[in-house]
Parts: sequence; C-alpha cells; structure tokens
Amino acid sequence: MAGKTRVAKYQADRTNQKLYFCRLACQAAANTSDKQLYQAHCETAIFHLYGAYLAFIQELGNFYGLTMSAPTLTDIEEALGARTQVSPEVQRLEQLLQQGFLADIERAYQRCLYPVLPENVIDDKVINDRAGRGTAAPDLIVNVVTLSNQWLPDEATVREWRQQLLELIEQLRAGMVEF
Repeated sequence: MAGKTRVAKYQADRTNQKLYFCRLACQAAANTSDKQLYQAHCETAIFHLYGAYLAFIQELGNFYGLTMSAPTLTDIEEALGARTQVSPEVQRLEQLLQQGFLADIERAYQRCLYPVLPENVIDDKVINDRAGRGTAAPDLIVNVVTLSNQWLPDEATVREWRQQLLELIEQLRAGMVEF
C-alpha cells in the first residue's frame, strides 16, 4: 500500500463525499423560498453531515487496521484497548459528543429521525373543570409544517457545523501518522 494515497488507503473518500453532499444540500436550502422544501434540504444536509461523521469513524478504524464495517467510537476504543493502544482521535471525538458541536449534530440528526413531542401533551384530551365535569379539550390542531420544524437548525447553522467538522477532520488527519 506504499503507493496509495491517504484517501484510497483509509477510504477517506466517503467522508469527503458526505461533506460535499452536505454543502450541496445547504446551497439548495439557501436557494429556495418554499418552507417545506427548505426543511427537506436542511434535513438532508443534517443526514449527510452525520454521515460524514460516521464515515470518518470508519476511516479512523481503517487507519488503526481494524476490520469493522460500521464501527462506533466504543468499538474502536475497545479494540485498541485490547492492543494496549489509545487513540487521541477517539478521545477528542468523544469529548465533542459529550459537549460541543458534535453533540448538536447528533441531536439534530436524532430529531430528523423521530418526531418532536409537544411539551404539553394532553393524554385523555379531556379537561376537568372546577366542578370536576369532563369537558372536551380545546382544539389541539396545529399547523404541523410550522411547528414541526421549529427545532430544525437553519442552513447557516448546518454550514457552520459542517465547517467545524471539516476543520476537526483535517486536524485529526494531520495528527494521524503511521505507527
């Protein structure tokens, strides 16, 4: 493998591709005035951004010579621990997942997957008045398009996260030297 580039050797091309797709989705979001289309592009950007993070974890596993198809940070840490090795890259990523922009990306990704539950859920849809009589709950119909995406980061935030992830990956790659 001496002649192979880093991209080919560690399969970094998928990480780079996901970052590029995220950038394209952000551009598409910025160029639309349709609210639903904007939301779709922002969610697409988040999916690709999180995909870039996952692809980098796989790239990291490849760098350490681990054969894992879908490694997690824990998988890599445990495999390296068995070899009495420590990965500063894994430690940095774990730190940012606890508190940092990676935690924000992961939270946004999870919210794209699962519906955001309303804060005040009325279970039985009956409200007891002061006399204890059950009355029908007030009309709970809401504009789903408006309220369902209030949690969604705008494309400028996703662009910022993308830039932070790109810079982090470049820093970590620069520190990844053959051992």
